[in-house]
Amino acid sequence: MFSVTESDALHARARAFISASLRGAPPPEPFDALALDLARFQAASIPAFARLARARGVDLASARSASAIPAVPTDVFRLARLAAHPVSLDTALFRTSGTTQGARGEHPLRTTATYELGALGWGERFLWPDGPALSAVVLAPPFAAQPDSSLGFMLDRFTRVLAGPSSFHVRLAASGEATLDLDGIARAVAQARALGRPAVVLATSFALVHLLDQAQGVDLTMPAQSRVMQTGGFKGRSREVAPDELCAQVASAFGVPQSHVVGEYGMTELGSQLYEGTLAAALGLARGGARRGVYVPPPWMRVEAVDPETLGPAPAGEVGVARFVDLANVDSVVAVQTADRVRVTSEGVELLGRLPGATPRGCSIAIDEMLGGA
Repeated sequence: MFSVTESDALHARARAFISASLRGAPPPEPFDALALDLARFQAASIPAFARLARARGVDLASARSASAIPAVPTDVFRLARLAAHPVSLDTALFRTSGTTQGARGEHPLRTTATYELGALGWGERFLWPDGPALSAVVLAPPFAAQPDSSLGFMLDRFTRVLAGPSSFHVRLAASGEATLDLDGIARAVAQARALGRPAVVLATSFALVHLLDQAQGVDLTMPAQSRVMQTGGFKGRSREVAPDELCAQVASAFGVPQSHVVGEYGMTELGSQLYEGTLAAALGLARGGARRGVYVPPPWMRVEAVDPETLGPAPAGEVGVARFVDLANVDSVVAVQTADRVRVTSEGVELLGRLPGATPRGCSIAIDEMLGGA
């Protein structure tokens, strides 16, 4: 039975944990304790999640570690509503793109406050750690044109806190097809140069590839200390380019160092994001160096590589599929299982692409356990 009072209390605890983490202060409570309280709340209100826990023989009431929480495969977000609260209390409903499997996954949110706190705080840490006095050039549709896009929501919030003028330069036709506004991009870049202060380009990988293909002869040189955030895969929407090659081409096109091209990893089903640390390291605002292709999760998220067959932990330093425990997922499910191949080390999370072929066997079993009946 859903309780607004309990949900509000858990959101407050999650935000307190996030706020302390962003300040570099000790968290107000252990990660595992909060993750398990979230899981217990969710199991009491989401029948599919409760079935998964029973099928796995997990007694959440007596569990002491977040590793005991059964992770919900991302495919389930396409097949069932995963929300503790009723539809009438949705304040946002984020949907996956649906370009590869037809049906779109859905992540309902009762409040966006916890999401916003983490997204803005962690985005600042890796995209504008030197201050928000940046213009933004956005290669994505405005949030108003795609109100069910979690990325659009995040980019909209980014542009609200950045001090310089912001502009969006992807148009959506009635069919949903996206096209780049090349003239608008050229004007926005020229305006950034005229202002003479750094700017940030916020873009999807497929938009950047199309821009590189179409903007031959267009001067995209940005002011000194500008930077580019790139996110997302290609999903058949453009030619694919190897990550290192795309980074080099983007850096060359915009006239920025490769360290200032920052990869972001996020997904509709999660409330938190991961970033490459290259910019923060180059600016001397992060401890140690940052290796390209290694993504840093926030302290309120735990990432583990698991065996695709059993969903049990992979040996330390070995490749597995990514399991996330995300304290920002208060009203949905705190533990999420993906088919993304990763290696987790002390540096962070190395992304190695999607597991080829069908849904991992372990995820298929979990889907059956969740949706196979009471």
